[in-house]
Amino acid sequence: MRGKTTEDWRLLELLDPIAEAQGLAIVRLRLMGAAPVRRLQIMAERPGGSMPIEDCTRLSRAVLDVLETANPIGGDYSLEVSSPGIDRPLTRLEDFETFAGCEARLELDRLADNRRRFKGRLTGVDGRSVGVLMDGEDQPARVPFDWISEAKLVITDELLKRGAEARAARLKSSPAGETEDHPEETLP
Repeated sequence: MRGKTTEDWRLLELLDPIAEAQGLAIVRLRLMGAAPVRRLQIMAERPGGSMPIEDCTRLSRAVLDVLETANPIGGDYSLEVSSPGIDRPLTRLEDFETFAGCEARLELDRLADNRRRFKGRLTGVDGRSVGVLMDGEDQPARVPFDWISEAKLVITDELLKRGAEARAARLKSSPAGETEDHPEETLP
């Protein structure tokens, strides 16, 4: 799920070490569109989920250096590096554990419990299966992680509150007078 096509996976093999060297993890990579200009979208984050603009800039520059040298795309492309955002894609098994308790939409590449789409509260991971408790159900459905083709958090009041609390905790633990978005800005 971090990559969709063979070309995406080749790029991930090339770029994962670049991100890791900066203390980041690539959450998702997509090379989209066709000539004359394709778009390379990279979502990345620090352990713990933050991705300040400075990290986006640093990763973007490092990725461009590698792409210019290796030329794996061929032709023109635009590069977009960002955080996964609040309604982030869930692409790694650990994401389903981290976001247990949150609402998510999952789409499978085959049927499980006679369905391909699931929407409900994540209940965590058991081995390589993801638990999803759907409305009106007593027990969570167990979905094999390897069958998930797309998964994304659903924006809810609870998710917004969780995001605000995480951001406040990061700001509180940062050096006095700094924010993650604007280091020169002082907090009230």
